[in-house]
Amino acid sequence: MPKEYRTIQEVAGPLMLVQGVEGVTYDELGEIELVNGETRRCKVLEVDGTNALVQLFENSTGINLSNSKVRFLGRGMELGVSEDMLGRVFDGMGRPADDGPEILPEKRMDVNGLPMNPAARSYPNEFIQTGISAIDGLNTLVRGQKLPIFSASGLPHAQLAAQIARQAKVRGKDEKFAVVFAAMGITFEESNYFVESFRETGAIDRTVLFMNLANDPAVERIATPQMALTAAEYLAFDKDMHVLVILTDITNYADALREVSAARKEVPGRRGYPGYMYTSLAGIYERAGRQRGKEGSITMIPILTMPEDDKTHPIPDLTGYITEGQIILSRELYRKGVNPPIDVLPSLSRLKDKGIGEGKTRADHSNTMNQLFAAYARGKDAKELMTILGEAALSDIDLIYAKFADEFEKEYISQGFQSDRSIEETLDIGWKLLSILPRSELKRIDDKFLDQYYGKV
Repeated sequence: MPKEYRTIQEVAGPLMLVQGVEGVTYDELGEIELVNGETRRCKVLEVDGTNALVQLFENSTGINLSNSKVRFLGRGMELGVSEDMLGRVFDGMGRPADDGPEILPEKRMDVNGLPMNPAARSYPNEFIQTGISAIDGLNTLVRGQKLPIFSASGLPHAQLAAQIARQAKVRGKDEKFAVVFAAMGITFEESNYFVESFRETGAIDRTVLFMNLANDPAVERIATPQMALTAAEYLAFDKDMHVLVILTDITNYADALREVSAARKEVPGRRGYPGYMYTSLAGIYERAGRQRGKEGSITMIPILTMPEDDKTHPIPDLTGYITEGQIILSRELYRKGVNPPIDVLPSLSRLKDKGIGEGKTRADHSNTMNQLFAAYARGKDAKELMTILGEAALSDIDLIYAKFADEFEKEYISQGFQSDRSIEETLDIGWKLLSILPRSELKRIDDKFLDQYYGKV
């Protein structure tokens, strides 16, 4: 029976100081029993001699310093996992939130996960089809990759996240595919949107949802991605499934870190965020990947809203260092009615070359991708010139490029949140658009592909 302490000295926000403790270790879980018999959970943040600083998971109201008891449980935070988690909705701490029964765990796993040995990682090289042309065709997602979406407040990243979760699949093989969806600090309305969206399409049967709402304690927000990734590791490496993890919104997670750090009176780093935010984010992102000798894999799409649309803000900045590229959403495209408003030019998937080509997508993919990027960039330049100098100042070929840019946004990028395009459809739309340009302009495409597809799709 764990020893009980009645030596709570003070409670400050989400933190509590307990004196005279013995044998308590960092990250250990504890329970606080109130006078009315209610229990709340906490974990040890710091041990200094016989003093323990603990972090509360629920709020601190009603904790009476003289009558409340604290027990330390001798273990870290764990999640009970089983395949029955698929199709279920949990709160940010892994408790059922869908009126369903408790999960009967097959095993209990430490939520901090075990770091993956770099030598045991295998290189991501298999294509994942999201059904979204701007991603599949130009910034391809590869199995085992970490590809964040940089959004901004008011942009439809929630719809994009739900669309990817519904549509993502590994082609050509009958493999077990699952989605782990974790939402941090979202509104009840958004949470409801995700759950209903997955239920309508039947995608919920292969999805595990963790929902931390905006009115839940900030401390719980820090645990939510750990819970989700623990479930993903179990499904991927114990059950040989290919798991897509979607985390939204990383900005709310970082703000929760800042809140707890400020309560601990730590020295703040950039913009008030704690100096260990980089380590904290890396601890989440690096749990994605593939392991040698294991069938399963974890592919991750973290979504973050850039404060003030600023790419240099610490959260997108640090995320960009750790992950393999980024998909950037554009306010300008959104205003034009382009959905999803993916800005393909500054977006980047660093592993796209590994997941495309003969046997993976199609032999012409690499050539057409480069040509579409080049033509769209030139078309946008031509449109800017047109704005400044007027249409008369442009050459005939520049006018064709300007037309190409408009058609590209309208037909290729703007496909709506309900359409699910196969990679062949995406590549064919690319050829249809490239046929707007004279053949002599398509210098990045091999002649054999031009003979096969130019003007024929």
